[in-house]
Amino acid sequence: MKFLDLAKVYVSSGAGGRGCVSFRREKFIEFGGPDGGNGGRGGDVLLETATNLNTLIDYRYQQHYAAGNGRGGAGRNRTGLDGKDLVLRVPTGTQVLDEDKETVLYDLSEPDQRILFLKGGDGGYGNAHYKSSTNQAPRHFTPGYPAQERTLWLRLKLIADAGLIGLPNAGKSTFLAACTAAKPKIADYPFTTLSPNLGVVSVGSKGDEASFVLADIPGLIEGAHEGQGLGDRFLGHVERCRVLLHLIDGTEEDVAANYQTVRAELKAYGGGLTRKAEIIALNKCDALSEAEITQKIAALKQVTKKDIHLLSGVAHKGVPEILRALLGKIKARK
Repeated sequence: MKFLDLAKVYVSSGAGGRGCVSFRREKFIEFGGPDGGNGGRGGDVLLETATNLNTLIDYRYQQHYAAGNGRGGAGRNRTGLDGKDLVLRVPTGTQVLDEDKETVLYDLSEPDQRILFLKGGDGGYGNAHYKSSTNQAPRHFTPGYPAQERTLWLRLKLIADAGLIGLPNAGKSTFLAACTAAKPKIADYPFTTLSPNLGVVSVGSKGDEASFVLADIPGLIEGAHEGQGLGDRFLGHVERCRVLLHLIDGTEEDVAANYQTVRAELKAYGGGLTRKAEIIALNKCDALSEAEITQKIAALKQVTKKDIHLLSGVAHKGVPEILRALLGKIKARK
């Protein structure tokens, strides 16, 4: 299934049915009178989160949605049928944006969350509603209230406990495959990952096991906030993460500059990403000598002022220690 995290949708609630003008005419009954029924109510538009969805691909091929209109009233005081409600099911973590693509109307971040987005129009009154002692044969009725129409954007931000960030080919997909059952595409060229991937990490022994969700997003390059490479559109998927794991390719010459490049893109994007807890790991350390590891750790510590973890996703070196560190940060922020 193709991953889609942004969709434009046109929705409309149902219009109310019109009231009816009718008079009672029955054989052998001396007195008649008005008996026009009211119109039915139009259907509402509701938004509902679904735990079995993880993409907005359903809204790629159909963008226009409308609730059912209310039916008109009828004689014998019969009220029109109400219109059918429209329920749009979206993945948990979806934001509902206004037409300007910036104003957040709703943030559907809870499972089985349901909101009323557009209200259906009320039905009109039939002439039986207007009868009185001084108006015994009214011919007045009201039409149903009109429908509401709205254009909205749906933007999905995946809900994960930890997020992987780094330059292209930093080994993020390899690390995800090493510690979860996820099967991301892995290759020796940049931008192998074209869409976010999720995996569930289990830490600890059987009976004392804890788990968390890890998100892998496509790599960032310098100028990503200006649209370079794949841009920064996928950074929204780590906005909800409690901790970030910053992977740095140890085989690169200037690891400190690589770290600063990614941090600069996080700052340019905003969203509070630079304030999140961060764990830094020097990846692909199995391809480095002891002298190179010492030199590059010193260079990273000079710019980060933090502890640097050694990691190799291919050789599974340092993976358990990193996972325990991530779990500790996640628990501390819950």
